[in-house]
Amino acid sequence: MGTLLQNKNAVIYGAGGAVGSAVARAFAREGAKVFLAGRTLEKLDGVAKEIRSAGGAVETAQVDTLVEEAVDMHMSAMVSKAGGLDISFNATGIAGAFVAEKGLQGTPLVQMSLENFLLPIVTYTRSNFLTARAAARVMVKKGSGVILMHTPEPARLGVPTIGGMGPAWAAMESLSRNLSAEYGSQGIRAICLRSTGMPETPTIDFVFDVQAKAMGVTREQFQSFMEGMTHRRRSTKLEEVANAAVFAASDLGSGLTGTVLNLTGGIVD
Repeated sequence: MGTLLQNKNAVIYGAGGAVGSAVARAFAREGAKVFLAGRTLEKLDGVAKEIRSAGGAVETAQVDTLVEEAVDMHMSAMVSKAGGLDISFNATGIAGAFVAEKGLQGTPLVQMSLENFLLPIVTYTRSNFLTARAAARVMVKKGSGVILMHTPEPARLGVPTIGGMGPAWAAMESLSRNLSAEYGSQGIRAICLRSTGMPETPTIDFVFDVQAKAMGVTREQFQSFMEGMTHRRRSTKLEEVANAAVFAASDLGSGLTGTVLNLTGGIVD
């Protein structure tokens, strides 16, 4: 077990997913007590079992991050039990199967309904605003804390048939900067981790299929095309995102706030 996050309390929203669970395991490995939050307890319990088996401290709670009362009640209960909050990481997202079913990607903007365009914008910004606000309210009282978000490269890179996803992720990065601008002087750091799409995750399996179909190529060809745009000719790995999250949340990253940790391998600057 490491010590970079020793004696830290960390909440991870969307902890049952690929990114959230990877970061949760990394935080626990470095000594943090992790509070896993998500909509599906079965998934959270599976991650918690792994963390406990490795000697980590973990608790789980069912939380819908789109419901204001649920987020605030969970934060209040968690802080009462833990005594404080040091790190908040929101890894919630829209499931790839739902993206494919609804046509949220792979559809040209002129053919997209207003509802489908706005859905990711409302979903991502609402979720990240509610969790960041809950965390910041607690962190200002002790004068320290780190709020982390995760975005893929369309937050900065123009991508065809991405619908409202790109604007949603760009809004998250803007929200992170604004949090830093308002609360950096009070000891709160806000950082986005920006990666490429990660083929290791189930969501990208669906999304790459959708985008490949829109381009008239195979899934493998689409992945090769995207990876060919990076300097390393490969996608970001889950392990790299988790390690970056540990660094950003630890005292080693104390100089970072109001910025993006760019893990896209040069696909965007």
